[in-house]
Amino acid sequence: MCGVLGVVGHEPVNQLLYDGLQMLQHRGQDAAGIVTAQGQMFHMHKGKGMVRDVFRTRNMRDLHGNIGIAHVRYPTAGNAGSNAEAQPFYVNSPFGIVLAHNGNLTNTDELYQNVCFTDLRHINTRSDSEVLLNVFACELENQVGKQAQLRVDNIFDAVADVHRRIRGAYGVVALIAGYGLLAFRDPFGIRPLCLGKKEENGYTDYIVASESVAFPSLGYDYVRDIAPGEAVFISMDRQLHARQCAETTQLNPCLFEYVYFARPDSVLDGVSVYQARLNMGITLAEKVRRELNLDDIDVVMPVPDTSRPSAMELAQHLGKPYREGLFKNRYIGRTFIMPGQAVRKKSVRQKLNPMGYEFAGKSVLLVDDSIVRGTTSREIVEMARQSGARKVYFASAAPAVRFPNVYGIDMPTREELISNNRIPAEVAAEIGADGVVFQDLADLEQVVRELNPRIEGFDTSCFSGCYITGDVDDAYLERLSAGKKSSSAAAFIAPGLVDHSVRVGDEEE
Repeated sequence: MCGVLGVVGHEPVNQLLYDGLQMLQHRGQDAAGIVTAQGQMFHMHKGKGMVRDVFRTRNMRDLHGNIGIAHVRYPTAGNAGSNAEAQPFYVNSPFGIVLAHNGNLTNTDELYQNVCFTDLRHINTRSDSEVLLNVFACELENQVGKQAQLRVDNIFDAVADVHRRIRGAYGVVALIAGYGLLAFRDPFGIRPLCLGKKEENGYTDYIVASESVAFPSLGYDYVRDIAPGEAVFISMDRQLHARQCAETTQLNPCLFEYVYFARPDSVLDGVSVYQARLNMGITLAEKVRRELNLDDIDVVMPVPDTSRPSAMELAQHLGKPYREGLFKNRYIGRTFIMPGQAVRKKSVRQKLNPMGYEFAGKSVLLVDDSIVRGTTSREIVEMARQSGARKVYFASAAPAVRFPNVYGIDMPTREELISNNRIPAEVAAEIGADGVVFQDLADLEQVVRELNPRIEGFDTSCFSGCYITGDVDDAYLERLSAGKKSSSAAAFIAPGLVDHSVRVGDEEE
């Protein structure tokens, strides 16, 4: 999981890109990058760290031009300490292209072989995004041939060929030197991508982003989501072109985006994330009513922050008091990207601080967005008991996570997932709770689909084990697991290659 952004304006866009990345910071905190274009010249700055740490005034002054793209990144494994794997990536032929990518390709090994040994292009990092860039560059070169001028149809035809070659989930923004900004989305619409515009002083400017939350603060209006398989091209003079480039498409957004990743004030594929999380609380409340003794629950508490809307609605629906008993230190890094169980355990204690008198003598129902590895859940239950809780129950707004996600959320191996081959009672025992309740997958799907009936299905792979691209089987998952277990291998199955998606080892925001 990463965040991508692209702007085409009538004035310099460096500040807009910086401010937009700040709004997408929740999608990636490991690295950030901005590229702007002025005529045929690209200006780039990228590096490891938060947006505020990567860019200084001197860097911003060098980012000239009225068009640009930007990226925030999470790593999984491989050379995460290298600035070279920060995005966007660049190739100089044809024309000069920079590209940024949110998602994960599932056929990177095959693509790598084709790009390096058939297309005779050079891959300089272990990122699947650089592979994707070279696939696009190769197809664009094939479309242009010996022509001196690039036409919009050439660009869209190249995207169509990219769709035929690559598999997986992807939301992409790219700049083609001297021509404009391109954005396209995978044919299943797994990863989000949306379009906005601004009318100002007779000019029409455009923006593309992973989430609509980036638009209002920049003065842009949300127009629509980019459709699965669709490509949008905005020329240097701000002319908008769009075309469906995939042969078959179906809207199957990632269900985990609504549960956890997206900001609550975003709208993804016509669905308010905040409203979806409120409604998750209602269906989860009904599941709690069926499985737990409500007379034995004194108070409902969220595990901050993502679960707060669901917890509030659950408490109201059950007629139970809602309390904030856990307070979050926002200056501690995310535990799921920290190496080693001992370090993660220590970080949970530093990040969440219980308020003792809200727990003392009470039977508490804790509500979290999900339970993945269980490290955070176990520590929170222990903290609640140490603070005097009489009983501790745990409710998850998401179904049990039983399978790896290969579409941009690099979860632990199946063996590391706490719900793998365990029933809820066994999960409760593992985390030390008196009971655990998981959302039903059918209820979660219904909650989101009711807010937009046009959604045809979902990527539910981490819950159901169903991989909608059709190219992920048990052998693939075994190779993926083996690669993660090997200290000498990359996190991705392809030799020497890794994806850039977010690694989820715990369930906190």
